[in-house]
Amino acid sequence: MIRHFLRCGALFLATLFLLPAGAANLQISPVTIQFRPGQGAAGINLQNYGDAPLYGQVRVYQWDQRDGQDVLTPAIDVVASPPVMQIAARSSQTIRLVRRGNIQNAAEQTYRILIDEIPRDDGAASGVAIRLQYSVPVFAQPTDAQAAPRLDWTLFRKEGAWMLRVRNDGTLHAQIGATTLHAGGKDYELSKGLLGYTLAGKVREWRLPIDAKVDLGAPGAKLVIRATVNARVLDASAAVAGE
Repeated sequence: MIRHFLRCGALFLATLFLLPAGAANLQISPVTIQFRPGQGAAGINLQNYGDAPLYGQVRVYQWDQRDGQDVLTPAIDVVASPPVMQIAARSSQTIRLVRRGNIQNAAEQTYRILIDEIPRDDGAASGVAIRLQYSVPVFAQPTDAQAAPRLDWTLFRKEGAWMLRVRNDGTLHAQIGATTLHAGGKDYELSKGLLGYTLAGKVREWRLPIDAKVDLGAPGAKLVIRATVNARVLDASAAVAGE
């Protein structure tokens, strides 16, 4: 089981000790993949804008959420072909994603494609290891055309910090973008851009950039959240929970 803190639609993760100028030359399109009901294949285009070849691997994971965090496990019903990338300078490569088995899913299925850019051994002349990782969300839409998220928002303190818990009782994921909390006559910016995702039937928690000493209200107090959910701005009530 692999746990990842995935913060972006096409999250760019850099696990590196030193990143030379011009090293990040890989562009990925699209940044989110949607399988329509019954669709069995899709593609990701990898474009190398650099002057040197790029090498790496492509892995597919089932994306779940447990205990308020993202959890990834190797997928067996979606495969990437080819599973390795060898992209010449100023060139591109298409990675094909193929779904196996029954592709008429009643519930939304969610995956993450991890694309690792790894230097060749003979290219590490300086002895500095560099590894770039990109994460692309994949959603296999349910057969129900009326599927939608249904969110419940809660604020609580945990380990000396304010936290936000979002429970999704709906049948479709919620992509939560720019988010603001209104409490005690003040506005608190929780996220300027993408906060993250709450998957269908799951719970996701985030640590908030609010001083734990700030009094947001007594347990049971109702606050107002304004958030962009699946590209639509909405206002919702948020409850304060006891510690």
